Amino acid sequence: MKFIALAAVAVSLACRAFAADPAEFPRAGKPIRIVVGLAAGGPTDTQARVVALHLQKELGVPVVVENRPGASMMMAPAEVARAVPDGHTVLYSPSGPFTQSPHTNEKLAYDPFKDFTPISLGSLGPLVLVVHESVPAKNLKELVAYARAHPGKLNYASFGAGTSSHLFGQLMAKQYGLDMVHVPYKGAADVQKDLLTGRIQIMFAAAGGAVQFVHSGGVRMLGVAAPQRSGLLPNVPTLAEQGAKGLDIDGWVGFFGPAGMPPAATSRLNAALVKVLALPTVKQEFAKSAYEAASSSPEEFAAMVRTSYDQWGKVVRTLGPGNP
Repeated sequence: MKFIALAAVAVSLACRAFAADPAEFPRAGKPIRIVVGLAAGGPTDTQARVVALHLQKELGVPVVVENRPGASMMMAPAEVARAVPDGHTVLYSPSGPFTQSPHTNEKLAYDPFKDFTPISLGSLGPLVLVVHESVPAKNLKELVAYARAHPGKLNYASFGAGTSSHLFGQLMAKQYGLDMVHVPYKGAADVQKDLLTGRIQIMFAAAGGAVQFVHSGGVRMLGVAAPQRSGLLPNVPTLAEQGAKGLDIDGWVGFFGPAGMPPAATSRLNAALVKVLALPTVKQEFAKSAYEAASSSPEEFAAMVRTSYDQWGKVVRTLGPGNP
């Protein structure tokens, strides 16, 4: 009887070990969390929810989106970095917390390379320079002339200190000798309200936000901050075409897991995301906010993160000590 009891205990422990095997993905009945470092309702959040809807069909487990805005989008990565690396906690993040914040924040709560497992690219979408209609400029040259004629009178918005919208604003100001006031925001709703009412006049907005601003009226798109024109905004010239230098870094949003994810889980999740992001309905939903649904291998995505990191490091060095 003692032998049988001991055997039963051994079997029970083995079953528990199997059930807790980190290589088992997805674990039956356990939801997958997609953490987004921005408020609900914006393009990144919307994309995550579109993906979640199809991903749960593909993987057969619930997929939920959790918003963790704050600290210039750095709160969400810090949370995911601490999560159990079993594939059930995933970050969907713009490039900023991985490629800009490490250069501008000395007390970053995570390492952008050591603390994460790159899974897949999710979407591509450039920043777009937009202005309120009270600014009589239809291109970059006219904006520069107007800003020079009104030093200290123009406000430009950003997603937060050290983010791409802030760095691009600083770089433009330095390149053209402009005196503009930086106004950081935490949420897209407040930015939209203040831009549409003219409280702020300028912003390097995410492509989706720029489209929303223009559709709401009273805002113009002057140029795309990317190496080439966006296929979804073909009539908007790049800022490089208009003579700007350095305002041409591609914007992207991607999927990360905590460091130490089992290769099998990473591979399974990547395969599911590649399939979901290729669906025509998903591409159509992303295109509504001027983003291109796009996937990659984990290795390709890791290389993209490193390239963007190096590009933004050059921008920060160009701005010099004390910036941003």
